[in-house]
Amino acid sequence: MQISFQTDVGKKRNSNQDYVAIFKNKAGITLAILADGMGGHQAGDVASKMAVEGIGEKWQETTLTSPEKACSWFVAAIQNANEAVYNLGQEKIELQGMGTTIVCVAVFEEEFALAHVGDSRMYLVRNHEITQLTEDHSLVNELVRSGEITKEMAATHPRRNVLTRSVGMPGSVEVDIASHFYKAGDYLLLASDGLTNMLADDVIKWIIDEPITLDEKVAKLISGANDAGGADNITVLLIEIGGSAHD
Repeated sequence: MQISFQTDVGKKRNSNQDYVAIFKNKAGITLAILADGMGGHQAGDVASKMAVEGIGEKWQETTLTSPEKACSWFVAAIQNANEAVYNLGQEKIELQGMGTTIVCVAVFEEEFALAHVGDSRMYLVRNHEITQLTEDHSLVNELVRSGEITKEMAATHPRRNVLTRSVGMPGSVEVDIASHFYKAGDYLLLASDGLTNMLADDVIKWIIDEPITLDEKVAKLISGANDAGGADNITVLLIEIGGSAHD
């Protein structure tokens, strides 16, 4: 397994509120986490970093070796992060209302476990096909699901950045979890909406399929989003699965 990641401020923002990192637990299992913060001034920066590092540091203390247990752990860890981000926002007026998306994946011997809140996404690229594994927790996605607007309309909807769930909400937040078997040659992609709002899924797949290095794929995804307008911070984490895997 190889991992490459990169984050970029984009062409329209003054600061980068995305945050991405990888961690290993005591059993050697890798956890990748990506977050897209929101809030005035630097509040989004604080929320995304706080959530990623808080979850990651707790992961480093675990000995989890199964995706089922990891999924349960994700729910509790993200709830803890939600409470911590919300409480800090209440304590400091300049951070009030801050929040963040979160998407994370842990890769085990034959399966990976994922969890997410918000509209940062995870994709699987397998055999030249791309599949979105997460469901956006956003207003426009709710409108698409109810049939009020089409996917094409959602792409340019003026309220497409309005989230229905985020880390930093009062009370509890619902966390989506899942696990999937993987195969050798698969790619797992975590991305903030700075990528997915700029590049269509087919374009993302085409870049990942190119015969270039993993670092070059990530860099090309970032530059492609910037070439398309770079309207937001852009963060990409790409995992290439090799070695033994479920067939």
